[in-house]
Formats: sequence, structure tokens, C-alpha cells
Amino acid sequence: MSAERSPATKLLIVGALGVVLFIPLLMVYALIGDRQHQARVAQNSVTASWAGAQVIAGPLMVLPYTARSETTETVDGKPVTRAFETRRHLYISPSAQSLDARLDPEVRTRGSIHSTVVYEAQLSGTARFALPQDLDRLGIKPQDLLLDEALVQLPISDPRGLQSGARLSHNGTALDLRPGFGDQSGGQQGGTGVHARLDWSDGETLDIGFAYGLRGSSAFSLVPRGEETDLAVQSTWPHPSFAGGFLPSDADREVSEEGFKATWSISNLALGQSLVSTNAPRLPMVSATADTFYGGVESGLDESQTATIRLMEPVDLYKQVERSIKYGFLFIGFTFTAFFMFDVVAGARVASAEYLLTGAGLILFFVMLLAFAELIGFAGAYAIASAAIIGLLTSYSAAVLGGWRRAGFIGGLLTGLYAVLYVLLNLEEWSLVIGSLMLFVALAGVMYATRRIEWSAVALRSEEPLTA
Repeated sequence: MSAERSPATKLLIVGALGVVLFIPLLMVYALIGDRQHQARVAQNSVTASWAGAQVIAGPLMVLPYTARSETTETVDGKPVTRAFETRRHLYISPSAQSLDARLDPEVRTRGSIHSTVVYEAQLSGTARFALPQDLDRLGIKPQDLLLDEALVQLPISDPRGLQSGARLSHNGTALDLRPGFGDQSGGQQGGTGVHARLDWSDGETLDIGFAYGLRGSSAFSLVPRGEETDLAVQSTWPHPSFAGGFLPSDADREVSEEGFKATWSISNLALGQSLVSTNAPRLPMVSATADTFYGGVESGLDESQTATIRLMEPVDLYKQVERSIKYGFLFIGFTFTAFFMFDVVAGARVASAEYLLTGAGLILFFVMLLAFAELIGFAGAYAIASAAIIGLLTSYSAAVLGGWRRAGFIGGLLTGLYAVLYVLLNLEEWSLVIGSLMLFVALAGVMYATRRIEWSAVALRSEEPLTA
């Protein structure tokens, strides 16, 4: 005969073992981040030879002008005023523009498990420009404008994707396209693009037409610069995600298994910016994915001034596995609670090492889920991993708890837990409610089953083996 630990002491030990198991659970969580990073690296290797997420803007008129300034300096004790002339640029957005885009998607793989969505876009549109009537507020006189040296820019974030056959015309006359912005703005605008020079000496309203092909991957964004911007996008991709600061209304978008269509009509009043500026406007940076590594925020990203469409995969398996791990404490807690009840109520005598081995099996489920999900998808991986762990722990419980009847209870408990978790992962909005109700029911059951236990009592137990 030997003294047995009190139920309260056992409860403290079981609780401590559960806390210890959070360490490997966090390690698995970090493993997901590492695998996600490797997937992004593989995707980037695809886009490196194709093109990245594209951010474009409609045509932008650039007018050189002569700026005059004066400085006063002292020479031989007398103030001397000197006049200087410098060449600067005036950036004019269109008074109206329209853009039609068709995205033809394709899924490309790197290795056997990593894939990314690329597309070829066919874009065409028109833009109308008029000389600004309020140059005085910028300190510019109309005679200072060099209208015969005007140029039109087509900004593109990743010009590697620009295809041959690009066309730009004004009033029906074809323009000679050149790479880059052509205004010595360097990297101030972000990205680059193409430009064409034209003579706007008459100062009349100017109509610009353009069309070009563009390669990109994962996301397509438009920066709506102009007094009125109309955008229409269509594609055969059935899983678009609309993002950015301008979203199409439900009436302006149509999504089906055959693809999607969406339209935007954006006024300059919504942009909150002037149509005319002496500073080169920037193309914002847009993430190719809905969220960045480890749920963080990449520096420099700004989607507030874009209409963005992401060609998303229907299931982000890394996000789903990551969410499932957040419920790992439920599996450990419920299973340990069942073992604890058999221990203190039915006298099953569960050792600390047996708790740890059972916990290790529960954590192994998430590793198997991640490994198989990369190969066969989340649903199939979930079925395989859960079946394997339920079988393993049910068989082990038969030896630990002293009988198959008790092991059957553990198997049923685990089956129910994995079934509920799968429902939680597909009902994100209800996950907190369902999880809290599960915890309430579990706590109520434990309170009821242990209502007669003397927690501080220390019993004497026989060394005879437990019979089933």
C-alpha cells in the first residue's frame, strides 16, 4: 500500500503538463510561418520571370514650364538681386477617363506543392485633358508653359510585364512610345512605365487613346487619377477579392463559377486631391496577398487610393491550419479532462508520462495536417490526420485507462472534437460562440462529475494492477 496524491494535487500536475505542451504547440505555429514563407519564396520565383502584382494609373499629362525666382546677396557691402530660371514640370490628371481591362488567369506551380496565379491583361481606354484655368494659385503664368514639349505618361508598377503592341494616340494620331517617364522624376513616382511626347501648342482639349497588354500576378490595382474615372474589369477567375479604398457596390459586380465582372465610377471628390500638381504623383505599393507574413503589416503599403482585385486561391491552407492551431488548447484541455475524470472518479491511475504522450499525439495532428495539406489540400489532409490520431490515441487509451470501453469514450470525444473544429474553421463568424459554449458545457460536466470529491483528501491505494 502507498499514499496516493490528492485530487487537487493531480489537478495541478495535469494543468502544469497542459501548460508545458503549449511550447511544442507554439513551435508548430512557427513551423506554419516558415512553410508559408517558403511558399511565398516559391511564388516569387514564378513572378520573377513573369511580373509581380501590377499597379497602374491612367494617362498623366506632364507639361514643362519655366519657373523664375530671385535671390538677394551682398556684394561689396551692397545688396544685389539675381534672377534665376529653372525648368520644372506640371502634372495634370485627366478631366475624364475610362479603362476596360480583361484578365486571363493561369495557375503556375513551382515544385510539386507551391502554386501562384498569374494573368495576362488586355487594357484599353481613353482620357481627356484640358489646360487648367487656375495656374495662378501655383504661381505659374500661362506663357511659362512649354506646350510644344508636353508628354503623356502611362505609369506601371512592374514594366517587365508590358507586352509588345502598346499603342498611344491623341486625337486619332499615333504617338511614338518610349520607356520610362521621360521627365527626370527618377523614382519619385514609384514604378515606371512608358511615355510619348506631343505638341500641345494649340492648348485645345486633348483626347488620348491607349491600349496595351500587361502581365501580372496575384493582384491588379488601378489608381483613379482624374475628375471622373470609369473602370470595368472582367475575368474568368471565379474567386476575386475586392480590396483597396474603392470597392464596387453589390449592384456593380457579378461573381460566378464562370468568372467575374465589376465596374467602378470614381469622382475626384472621393480622391481628395487636386487634378494639377507640381509634384510627381506616386504609385502606391500594394500587397499581392490579403495579409502579409505572420499576420504583420509590410511597411510602405498603401491601398487607400486604389481599386484592387486579388485573384485569390479558393482556400488558403496555411491560414486554415494556423486557425486550427489556435484551438489546440481545446483538444489538450478536453482530452486531459477526460483522463483526469477517469483518474479521480474511476480510479484509472493515469501517470504524468501518459498525459505527455497523449498530448504529443494531439500536437502531432497539426504537423500531419500541415504536411498533407500542402500535397492534397486541406479537407483531405484533415480527414487523414484526424483519423490517424483518433486511431492512435484510442488504442493507447485502452492500455492507459484499463479497457476498451473507456478507450471508446476517448475515441468518441476526439471524433466529436475534430468534427466540431472542422465546423469552426468553416463558420468563422460563429467560431467564438461555439467555442465558448463548448467550454461552458465541459466546465459544467467537470463540476457535476467532481461535486462529491474531497479535493484535499489523500487516499491509500493498492499496488495491485487495475483490471478492466
